[in-house]
Amino acid sequence: MSRDRTAAATAATAAREAAKLVADRVLWGRVAVQRRVEGPGRVAARPVPVSVAPTGVLGLRREWERAVAEARRLRLPLHPDRPKNWDAVGAVRTVLEHTGRDARVLDAGSSRYSPVLAWLRLYGLRELLGINLEFGRAFRRDGVTYRHGDVTATGLPDANLDAMTCLSVIEHGVALRPFFTEAARVLRPGGVLSVSTDYASDPPDTSGLRAYGVPVRVFGPANLHAMLEIADEVGFDLIGEFNPAHRESPVHWRRMGLRFTFALLGLRRR
Repeated sequence: MSRDRTAAATAATAAREAAKLVADRVLWGRVAVQRRVEGPGRVAARPVPVSVAPTGVLGLRREWERAVAEARRLRLPLHPDRPKNWDAVGAVRTVLEHTGRDARVLDAGSSRYSPVLAWLRLYGLRELLGINLEFGRAFRRDGVTYRHGDVTATGLPDANLDAMTCLSVIEHGVALRPFFTEAARVLRPGGVLSVSTDYASDPPDTSGLRAYGVPVRVFGPANLHAMLEIADEVGFDLIGEFNPAHRESPVHWRRMGLRFTFALLGLRRR
């Protein structure tokens, strides 16, 4: 890579990191203000989102638009990448429908701008943790802890969690069997796992593309079925049914020039 291209890439990376920090401050600033204004009564009365099932494939653009509209009605701050609100709604629904408001929840591979933990905080949950290999020293946002951590080796005690979410992470070089084995270890029996991934029934060619330090990967139906087999072997049951078909590819990763969709799997620990 030439010196000019290296400098341009470094500047672009710095700009993305700065944008993450801004999004972090905006998100958690709104959460803190909203919790003070709403009070415990309104928190308890907020309905569980229902527009996205725990398991499914984003098949049409209007499906993520419906998820965005529902999040707005529920006064939940939106993910800046609008289609990502689709799997966030499904994940939060899975957690809320299968646990209590005192649940311990881990967002594995969490990002500063992801709304999952922020939304759960607005539903009154307090035992919330986000881990990511990118995080250095631990920090807190409105009572939520973020720290350095590996999704395949969290360091948490056995059966410590009621729920775990992992959205748009596993396609970025995560070893699937260690990931599901670790999730099964840290979740209590009856606990739930919500996982999403970039997906296409006919995956685009990603040869030579890299992001976040690893090759870009879009899962296909065979990858999803293999993943479900691993999940079953380590002790998970699927919530609902998985249909791999989708009519549109409503997700556009402009930086990579790729179009695809998302798959979401809700799993319950046996």
